Amino acid sequence: MVCDLDQEGKRGPNPALWWVNSQGDEVKWSFRELTDFTCRAANVFTQTCGLQQGDRLALILPRVPEWWLVAIGCIRTGIIFMPGTTQMKAKDILYRLKESNAQSIVTTDALAPEVDSVASECPALKTKLLVSDHSREGWLDFRSLIQ
Repeated sequence: MVCDLDQEGKRGPNPALWWVNSQGDEVKWSFRELTDFTCRAANVFTQTCGLQQGDRLALILPRVPEWWLVAIGCIRTGIIFMPGTTQMKAKDILYRLKESNAQSIVTTDALAPEVDSVASECPALKTKLLVSDHSREGWLDFRSLIQ
């Protein structure tokens, strides 16, 4: 994997990921940091969520740094991630969760109520991970789990 090419410290000072939001806040991760965070994400999926190779995870996030951690963490473990637009409504989320038999979902607090409104109709859904500065009952805090 490209992210792991810095095993000998030869990648230099250039960031592997450099993200800037509309307010000018930045996140810069080196190749080593990206490797570390994606390994932690992979461990969250396999150990905390109990997912295995071939299991499915719905990924409904805007293009924030955590999107990349989830995607690469899934690739590391063989978990199938299904990205979806943040413009989905409850009926769209329900359709995707049911058809895919997704065991887990990662989303923001803006979409968590939509997920909660349909979760009881999705028997395969076991864990819900939230990317937010706030906590929500029934959801795991993704950011704290990868620290």
